[in-house]
Amino acid sequence: MIEAVNLAKQFGDFTAVSDISLHVKKGEVLALLGPNGAGKTTTVRMLSAILKPTQGYARIAGYDTVTQATQVRRLIGVLTEFPGLYSRMTAMDYLRFFGELQGMSYAAIDERAESLMRQFELWDAHKRQVGKYSKGMKQKLTLVRAMLHDPQVLFLDEPTSAMDPQSAKLVRDALAQLRQEHRTLILCTHNLTEAELLADNIAVVRQGQIIVQGTPQELKRQLLGHPMMEIRLTSSVNGLVGYLQERVQVVAHGENWVRYSVADPREFNPTLLNELTHQKLSLVTLSEVPQSLEDVYLNIVGQGDLV
Repeated sequence: MIEAVNLAKQFGDFTAVSDISLHVKKGEVLALLGPNGAGKTTTVRMLSAILKPTQGYARIAGYDTVTQATQVRRLIGVLTEFPGLYSRMTAMDYLRFFGELQGMSYAAIDERAESLMRQFELWDAHKRQVGKYSKGMKQKLTLVRAMLHDPQVLFLDEPTSAMDPQSAKLVRDALAQLRQEHRTLILCTHNLTEAELLADNIAVVRQGQIIVQGTPQELKRQLLGHPMMEIRLTSSVNGLVGYLQERVQVVAHGENWVRYSVADPREFNPTLLNELTHQKLSLVTLSEVPQSLEDVYLNIVGQGDLV
């Protein structure tokens, strides 16, 4: 559904994107992560036929973003980082204006707008001027605008920024529903928990390039190493630490707990449990320590030799 090959964009002497290639299947959610200025927004603008690439090409559902830009714009919805809002319009007039630009009938616009505004808890304010909306309400309205014409592909730049937790959950639930409907999404976000919840694949961008890409699970295995386990006893672990240090990497330990990294927990942990019985130690818990996408991200952006 989304194909980009060797995309690059220069503004004078400044290179915003140097070499980005992507392939996103129908119904997939790709999260683009990276520090500010990494090139994420410029990439999305090229994919959405707003900017022409300096080199390379991109296609949306087979349509070229430069030579067939009109067809591309019919297929996509875009939520930009700084969406333009006409503050003197009412919310419904604002949506009717953009619906007309997409060739929708008045009846279709009103029906779809009401449905989406009710979904995002905006309907009670549909006659209010947009300039009187709160920042979170404006963000939800621009998402409604992006979804109004029922696009096959959505490009969303920080879709839940400035939202309270309840509103953010409404948006995440809506995006999860879009994925179930086999819509294709590219999500730019600094919310790593959100990315891990929603994304099928993640691409980390730095200095205008994708430096690593994969599923959240693949990135954790690739960049965080072996699984980390934690064992807790009813008594001191002093006698157990020496046993573990001879066989696995002990990461940390306290009075009655120890964390260790092991290549194959399924093979090692049963042996460890036998050793506990041999030492007459009482087990409280033995569990894997969850490793977050934040751990992966910080590991990646801290490694200068990845680029």
